[in-house]
Parts: sequence; structure tokens; C-alpha cells
Amino acid sequence: MTKPDIEAYKLNKIFTAPVGDLSAEQQELLNEVKATRTTPRDNRFAGAQNQANHCWNRYNEWLVCLKSTKDEEGCKNMRNYALKICPSIWSNKWDEERDEGIYPGIKTD
Repeated sequence: MTKPDIEAYKLNKIFTAPVGDLSAEQQELLNEVKATRTTPRDNRFAGAQNQANHCWNRYNEWLVCLKSTKDEEGCKNMRNYALKICPSIWSNKWDEERDEGIYPGIKTD
């Protein structure tokens, strides 16, 4: 029995085929998809199947960044990490709670 060709299974192969002419908007969307990454591995949560704590920490780390730097653009990457690992219903709820001043985590004001 021969080993399967691992290269045949790589997901990034979908981006190796030439793409036809794209509008500027389509090219921008394609570049965004290519650049999408998940949150980096965090050894504090390495063996955990349940990533709820990882989500909570990423969201609050973003808030700590906002609180200490007051630079939303500079903390955008941290916000993206939180959005990638957290269910959108959670992050939307926490955003609403922050707007209402009842969020139980890090306060930025």
C-alpha cells in the first residue's frame, strides 16, 4: 500500500489555480479570504476541548489593549482574534453589554 500524497490534501491548493479577470471588489474579497487566519495557539488552553475560556480571554485582551492604548486601529488584530474564536452571538452580546455599561469583564471607560 502506498502513502497518500499529502500535498493533494492541502487546503491552500484552492488558491494555486489561476483566477480569471476579477473586478476590484472581487479581488479585494479574494485577498481578504486569503489573509484570513484563526487565532494563534495559546498554551494556556492547549489541551482544552471547550474553548469558551480562550474566547473570553481573547475578547478581554482586546479590551485591555483598547484601555491601555486608546487606539482602536492598533488593537484591530486582537479584536479579529476574538471574533475568530468566539461565537458571534457571544461577541455581539458582549458588545451590546459594553454599550449599555453592564459588561462584566474589562471596563474601557
